[in-house]
This record gives sequence, C-alpha cells and structure tokens, in this order.
Amino acid sequence: MIRKAVLPVAGFGTRCLPASKAIPKEMITIVDRPVIQYVVEEAIAAGIRDIVFVTSSNKGAIENHFDTHAELEASLEAKGKHDLLASLREMVPDDVNIISIRQGEPLGLGHAILCAQPVIGDDEPFAVLLPDVLVDNSDTPRSDLQGMLEAYDQQGTAQLMVEEVKWELVEKYGIVAPAGDVPAPASSADLVGMVEKPARDQAPSNLAVIGRYALPAAIFPILAKTPPGAGGEIQLTDAIETLREQQGVQAYRMQGTTYDCGQPLGYLEATLAYARRHPDLGDEFKALLARYHQGA
Repeated sequence: MIRKAVLPVAGFGTRCLPASKAIPKEMITIVDRPVIQYVVEEAIAAGIRDIVFVTSSNKGAIENHFDTHAELEASLEAKGKHDLLASLREMVPDDVNIISIRQGEPLGLGHAILCAQPVIGDDEPFAVLLPDVLVDNSDTPRSDLQGMLEAYDQQGTAQLMVEEVKWELVEKYGIVAPAGDVPAPASSADLVGMVEKPARDQAPSNLAVIGRYALPAAIFPILAKTPPGAGGEIQLTDAIETLREQQGVQAYRMQGTTYDCGQPLGYLEATLAYARRHPDLGDEFKALLARYHQGA
C-alpha cells in the first residue's frame, strides 16, 4: 500500500488574489480550518503516513500550521479549553510525519514533484494530491483516494483520478482517452492518451483529471528528462504521457464530489457544502441561508 504523498504547495495562487497576496492560498479557510488541512486529513484517512510538502520561502504558514505550538497549547490547557487543545493535538497523529522540502524556483508542477525525490526515494510508489482540489466523499461508501491507492496495488499501474464533467465544460480540463469502455465509478481503465483542454467535438471522453495521482518511482527519471512544455514549465502531464507509453497508465473514476478551491467561487461552493453539515455550526448556518434566501 502506498504510504507516502507529495503535496505541491509552492505556487503563487494568482487566481485567488488579492486574498493570497500575504497568506498562502492553501491557508484560506473553509468553515473552521484551512483548505490544506482537509487535504492532509484526506491523505491520512487513506493510509498515508509520510506527507511531503513541496513548498517555497513564502509558505511558512503551512509548515507552522502543522507544527506544535507549545505556548498556545499551554494557554489553552491553563484556561481549561480542552476541546480546542485536543483539536490541535489530534491534527497530525503520532504515526504521521510532516516533511517539507523547498522548490527553489517556480519551474512547474513536474519540477515540484521531482523536488520530492530525495524524500520519496528511488523505488517506492507515492501519491500526489493537489491542494487546490477538495474531494468530498461524505455521500460515498469510502474515500476515493483510498480506492485509487488500492487500485494501484491491485493493478501495479499508475492511476489518475478522474471525474465525469459536463460535455460543455471539457475545454476547461485535462481529458483522458480510455482504451475501451469508460470505467464504472470506483474502477480503473487503461488509457490511450490525454488531451489538455480539448474542444468539445475533439474530446475523447468527458472524464477530467482532478488532481489525485498514484505514481511509481519510475516517474522521477522521466521528469528529470522532461523538457519545459506549456508556459516554459516542466509539466507533470508530459511526464505521465511518457510513462503511459513506457508502462501504461490507468484512469480511476471517482464517486465523490470535487471543489476547485484554486479560485474564489470554488471556495464559496466548498464553504456552502462543508458548513451545511458541520456538526456544531450546520443548523445555524442553514438558518442563515434560509434568512438570506427569503430576503433575496
């Protein structure tokens, strides 16, 4: 089972400006916790035990968030705020390691993944979770990430998590081309290629890559040889296409719901979804929604 995950968090977050000017976009709050915490919790719940942040010099807040804050904890202890104290201490279980490594230059997602090689190693598969995307499995039997990691174990083949999108939206996504039938939810299918943001009449399917990957260590030497592509950056998509040609890649079709928190409307939608079912705030939040709806 895959036990290591890479979370690339070094980007500038330009789609979230001005909110992301002084704080990392990954630290913008969804209800009562930053978006990056949801992604870390997703990884931990799926069995990941080594979480590698590929970060940059202006992202120290992310590292601090998952570090121990002895002074704050002592203050909460002294004031008898034991529930808050427990929420901080339980954020990262004792058997989980949070590791940070710097991406010195913004040379693309592929380069960010390559920066994690010294931590991941040369012979161990790993997951990649893009923190722009929240995967919500509140209405599904199990975590999509867990299912994808199990598919990797069973198939021994790289997995790209995909979701079905409306045909009129395919031009906004990377779209996969299955080798045969479209995979059923919670299953995988071989790919014959990927197309980045195709026109609707040229899209091979309506299955979009959503930012969760299970990859073999063989991706590292491929990334090291991948020339700059779109935007002059080293693209993970280019390296995955080479990997597909060499040893195959599969698409894992998810069951849950995604929220694109890389842009403001995505944050708002995620806030609505997560706040409505919050154990402490949910009922009051739904009452607020009803009040504003009546006044619209």
